[in-house]
Amino acid sequence: MKLALCSFASGSSGNCFLVKTEQTAVLVDAGISGRQVERDLAALGLASADLSAVLITHEHSDHIKGLKIVNKNSKAAVFASRGTFAGMGFADELSQRVEFSPGESFQIGDLQVRTFATSHDAAEPSGFSFSAEGRKISIVTDTGTVTPECLECVRDSDILVLESNHDESVLRMGRYPWFLKQRILSDKGHLSNEAAAAALLKVLEEERGRGETRHRLVLLAHLSKENNFPEMALQTMSNILGSGGFAEGPDLQIRVLSRTEPSPLFTL
Repeated sequence: MKLALCSFASGSSGNCFLVKTEQTAVLVDAGISGRQVERDLAALGLASADLSAVLITHEHSDHIKGLKIVNKNSKAAVFASRGTFAGMGFADELSQRVEFSPGESFQIGDLQVRTFATSHDAAEPSGFSFSAEGRKISIVTDTGTVTPECLECVRDSDILVLESNHDESVLRMGRYPWFLKQRILSDKGHLSNEAAAAALLKVLEEERGRGETRHRLVLLAHLSKENNFPEMALQTMSNILGSGGFAEGPDLQIRVLSRTEPSPLFTL
């Protein structure tokens, strides 16, 4: 068994992740075209028919705009919260809908899935952790704050996808209208570089306090095209982690996911 993750896209124009083992493959969100999903699956030797499920974090278009065609092509079950299904507007057109409440856990093939509530201006948004044979991948995006419940779910992740959407100063001084700036900066908006780094620092400090050491890959996600860029996100993370005595090295690797292009397949 090899637990693995690939980001097909991560940004305001579309979001889609593949999580897989040798036996099971699931998508998290389908905010890109069905054609792009097929292309990116094929690059990994897969097809829509190989998908066991599609899990949806929330109903915003950059997370579901390709869902109907992916569901049609794959016939895979669609997992989402009741609020997310209600907010889609087309849930009745989907086959094999599976409803959950954030906080619940369930099994898909050999993947153990744990859900948790996120804080976003959507009906009932969720994040996901995937475990198999003692390894773990967690995905935390589209949340204005990292709650204690969220930290509890993701703290022992081997791969952590963590939103690092914007730099606060750039956002405040940029051209967005004030109402949009307020939305992004709110507790139901998006994580800033600073907030993402502070959340990761808390996880690392707790592990150090317990005398634990974990090899971890952190993938910074959902970077804003207007209010962020990879070098800024990485430098902010480095500065804040460095203030706590943590530096990137063999046990802590940090990468930035592309907004529009597929990532390598990260395998545990």
